[in-house]
Amino acid sequence: MKITFCGAAKTVTGSCHLVEVDGLKILLDCGLFQGGHDVEARNAQAFPFDPHDVDVVLLSHAHLDHVGRIPLLVKEGFAGEVVTTPPTAAIAKVILTDSAHLQVEEAAHDARKAGRHGEQARGPLYDVGDVLDALEAFRRRIGYEEPVDLGGGVRAVFHEAGHILGSAVIELQAQGKTLLYSGDLGNRHHPIVRDPSSPPKADVVLIESTYGDRRHRGIEESAAELKEAVHTVLGRGGNLLIPSFALERTQEVLYELFLMWKEKELPECKIYLDSPLAIATTRIFARYPQYFDAEGQEVFAKRPTPFHFPPLHYAQTTEESRHINTQPEGNIIIAGSGMCTGGRILHHLRHNLWRKEAGVIFVGYQAAATLGREIVEGAKRVRIHGEETVVEAQIWTVNGFSAHADQPLLLDWLGQTAAGAAFLVHGEAASLEGFKKAIADTLSMRTHIPEWKETVTV
Repeated sequence: MKITFCGAAKTVTGSCHLVEVDGLKILLDCGLFQGGHDVEARNAQAFPFDPHDVDVVLLSHAHLDHVGRIPLLVKEGFAGEVVTTPPTAAIAKVILTDSAHLQVEEAAHDARKAGRHGEQARGPLYDVGDVLDALEAFRRRIGYEEPVDLGGGVRAVFHEAGHILGSAVIELQAQGKTLLYSGDLGNRHHPIVRDPSSPPKADVVLIESTYGDRRHRGIEESAAELKEAVHTVLGRGGNLLIPSFALERTQEVLYELFLMWKEKELPECKIYLDSPLAIATTRIFARYPQYFDAEGQEVFAKRPTPFHFPPLHYAQTTEESRHINTQPEGNIIIAGSGMCTGGRILHHLRHNLWRKEAGVIFVGYQAAATLGREIVEGAKRVRIHGEETVVEAQIWTVNGFSAHADQPLLLDWLGQTAAGAAFLVHGEAASLEGFKKAIADTLSMRTHIPEWKETVTV
C-alpha cells in the first residue's frame, strides 16, 4: 500500500491523499488550498497524479478545503465516482456552486487588473458548468458503518467524525491491513452534531492535527463567553460581528443565541444572518435531523427552532446586506467568510471595526496570512477593500466552538486505534510538532510529518 500526500501536508488546507493498493487508486478528499497567496498558488498547479487514473474519491466531508478541487479533478479527466454520506453530498452541491461563482468573480477582477498592465490573467479553476459535471460523480451515498466494496478486495467503511453534519472518518481495509483516515475530527458535547464515534483498530492512521498542540475551552465556557460578548457590546449600543463559516459554525452559533433568547437572556436586538451560503446550508441541516444528536433532535422537534425564531433575520440579497448598516446599532451580524478573506463580513468590518462600541467575536480557526489572523493577533490597522482601517472594536476569540478536536481528544482517539504508525497531516508547524511530541510522551506509536507530494509505502 502506497500513500502520496497531495495536500494538507505541513499546512492546514488542501486535504488530498492518494492511496494505491491492489491495483486501485483511491483519493481521500480533494480540497482547495486556502490561506495566503503562496499556499493558494498550489491550486493552479498540476495534480501530482493523473486524474484519469483515479478510480474513486472517498469524501470525508464538505468543507471547501476537503471538497473544493473535485470539479477541477473531473475537468482534468477523473471519471470515477465520489463516495460520501447523504448530508455531505447535499452540502457539497451548495459549497461547490458558491466556490465556482467566487472563482469566476475573482478571475474577472484579476483579468481587469492584468489588462490595465497589458498582461493576461489566469482564468478560474472551474465554473458552475464544471461543478454540474462534477456533481454527476456523486453517485454513491452511504450511511455510517455501511461497508462499501471498492473492488479488488478493498473495502471502505465510514464512521461518525463529529466534525460537521455528515462528516466521516474513513476506514480502508486491504491486504489484511486497515488504514484509518480521520478526515477532520470534531469535539465532544457540541450542539446539533453527534460526538465522534470510537474508532476501529487500525495498522496505519492519517490524523488531522489542526489543534494538536493545545486544549480547547469547554463548550459551556465558550457559550458563556459568547453571552458576555453579546451583553457587553449590545449593552453599550454597538454591533457585534461574528465572522463565521457557513457550515456548522453558523448553525452552532444560532443554536446558542436561540437558547439565550428562549431563556430571556438575549438583549433586545436583531440577529442578521448575512450569508446566502450559510442560509442554504442551514436549510440542508433542517432536512437531516436524523443526523443530529439526541439533544438537537429534541430541540428541533418543537417550534420555534434555532433556525427560525423572532430576532433572526436572513439577508439573501446584496441590497438586504447593505440595509443592515443603515439600521440603528445594537445588533448581531453573522457573516462569512469565517477567516475574513472575502464575503460580506468585509463590508461589515469596514463599517464597524473602527468603532469603540463595536465588537468582533471569532469562533473558528484563523489560518496564517488571513485578515482574521491579523485581527486576532492584535493588528492596530488593517486593509479592507484597499482602504486602511483602524481596529478599535473589542475582539474576542472563542475556540470552544471549534469543530476540530483539541490535543487531549486527538490523543484519546488515536490511542484507541492501537495503530503502529501515524502520519500527522492538516496542521501548521507548531501544532504538528506539538502533537508529535505529545504522542511520543503518551503513546507507543511511530509518527511522521509528511512533506507535500511525499510518497510512503506501508
